[in-house]
Amino acid sequence: MNTGIPSAQDISARATAMLARFYGYRSFRPLQLEIITTAMQRRDSVVLMPTGGGKSICYQMPALLSDGVVIVVSPLIALMKDQVVALTSNGIPAAAVNSMQSDEENRDILEQLYSGRVRILYISPERLLMEIDRWSRDLNIALFAIDEAHCISEWGHDFRPGYTMLSRIKEIYPQVPIMALTATADRLTREDIAHQLRLNDPALFIGSFDRPNISLRVMTNPGRNRKVSYICSMIDRYRNDSGIVYCISRKAAEEMDKQLTGRGYRSAVYHAGLSAEERNRAQDRFIN
Repeated sequence: MNTGIPSAQDISARATAMLARFYGYRSFRPLQLEIITTAMQRRDSVVLMPTGGGKSICYQMPALLSDGVVIVVSPLIALMKDQVVALTSNGIPAAAVNSMQSDEENRDILEQLYSGRVRILYISPERLLMEIDRWSRDLNIALFAIDEAHCISEWGHDFRPGYTMLSRIKEIYPQVPIMALTATADRLTREDIAHQLRLNDPALFIGSFDRPNISLRVMTNPGRNRKVSYICSMIDRYRNDSGIVYCISRKAAEEMDKQLTGRGYRSAVYHAGLSAEERNRAQDRFIN
């Protein structure tokens, strides 16, 4: 009996070919192929992987393997822009709808979605809830990916009220699989994510958090001038790389930017107090 659900072998062969064609890799990282297979076989999942562990391929690949579109719910506009740029440069039709774009731009992108010219759409939870009731039931959706899924849980560290209404997805599209992804969630939070999203017997994937390429060091604050000098020495050590200095406030970020540019380093500041144009400009400089 043909259920229309592809076999794991078929998914593996096609996904590996797409991985080489669009991403330039010959093999998947641990768990990626299993997660993709679960989505393609229309089963819900909860995915716990560290930042940089390869979550994005897990939800992007179903757009390449199916006739449907993938809707990615994300609270991070900067991440949306980064991934759309990367995908389109690799020949994958992706777009984002968010508050940093004009209403006209957002309407045009949604028209492209309806006409099949966008295969991966990034959207905020609040905007999704505005749009989902308007979407035609004829819109062929292969997968809903809920990024930063811990935001739905009051047990999580970054609760976001807009996420709590995402149970509407299952009400409207009960047959479409949901992939909930997060880099940080204990057992209570994982269970709450599955409950809040009304996931149906979700598969659970927990990746390794061993990151041998990352080291952590804690130092006593030596004062502003010595701290800036230490950061400058790090920049000098990794001259051909980009870096991020996280600061505790907007004012501290502005001051750090001023200190670094004053010492001749190429620096840009990025925080919520800047205009959309200023943030876009800073992000473009960082990416490039």
